[in-house]
Amino acid sequence: MKPTISIIVAIFNRKDELFELLTSLTAQTNKEFEIIIVDDGSLIDLKPTIAKFEEFLNIKYFKKDNSGPGLSRNYGAKRALNEWLVFVDSDVIVEKDYIENIKKSIVEIPCDAFGGADKAHKGFNLMQKAISYSMTSVFTTGGIRGNKKSVSKFQPRSFNMGVKKEVFQQVGGFSQMRIGEDPDLSMTLWENGFTTAFFDTIAVYHKRRVDFGKFSKQVYQFGCARPILNQRHPNYVKISFAFPTLFMLGYMMGFLEYFILGRGIILAFYGLYTFMVLFHALIVTKNISIAGMAVISTYIQMFSYGYGFLKSWILLNIFRMKPEDAFPKHFHKL
Repeated sequence: MKPTISIIVAIFNRKDELFELLTSLTAQTNKEFEIIIVDDGSLIDLKPTIAKFEEFLNIKYFKKDNSGPGLSRNYGAKRALNEWLVFVDSDVIVEKDYIENIKKSIVEIPCDAFGGADKAHKGFNLMQKAISYSMTSVFTTGGIRGNKKSVSKFQPRSFNMGVKKEVFQQVGGFSQMRIGEDPDLSMTLWENGFTTAFFDTIAVYHKRRVDFGKFSKQVYQFGCARPILNQRHPNYVKISFAFPTLFMLGYMMGFLEYFILGRGIILAFYGLYTFMVLFHALIVTKNISIAGMAVISTYIQMFSYGYGFLKSWILLNIFRMKPEDAFPKHFHKL
């Protein structure tokens, strides 16, 4: 029997992005799927945008009080009719064979949950492409996140993630975490004996943040979430998670070495790293402007993530604070 799919989109405002997502879904080569849009207390009316697509797509729209993406996805999952739940962020665009390739991969690669990559669309601006590079590069935390070749167990991310409905219900769906809720779900699935897989034919175009300030705040929050995840899932802790923090501390030591000892040995390694990122980004993006901005976004990512990780680790492990007390905004109030 062919797999059946319910696409679930949790959204807050983002009217223009929703229009682009739904436009890409109308172009699907396989039309057999439903879309469940969960309006997470938006301050603007999304109904006029959705109404433009009701003739072409099987859309169900629900509006609820704001609770964050995880619980909103759970809300949508309860109302889904199909066998597989596919979660996508409202700021992504999918290729026309996205649904078709998901169904093919489910048949070819047995699993309980799956995920795919994200990449930069040709229509994205230069900064979006630079940030996309940093979030997916082997030279940053993108390498830590992993892919089909680099890890044995892929952790799907909720911007492009599928899971069997019965399995999702069995583990209780997304937890009360507002940030890091997707790797939390992946590890919960593993702990309950379920399997995840990487589908290399279902990449999405993910816009992410559009300026360095917002990007810095976002990855800082990701860094804060990682020690919380380590505490919740100790069997899946990796030393590589601390790499951005070590990177940040090493950079600071480099300046101390330079000004106190008059040597630049440590900073020389960072110079080499910078050149490698610039060269690799130039090869990947084929644009010197994007490559230059990618160096900036990479350092922003490493420093912001590293600082968030260090702060969270100290609060949780030195001061023995509960995650909910240390970072109350990281959790829903159930």
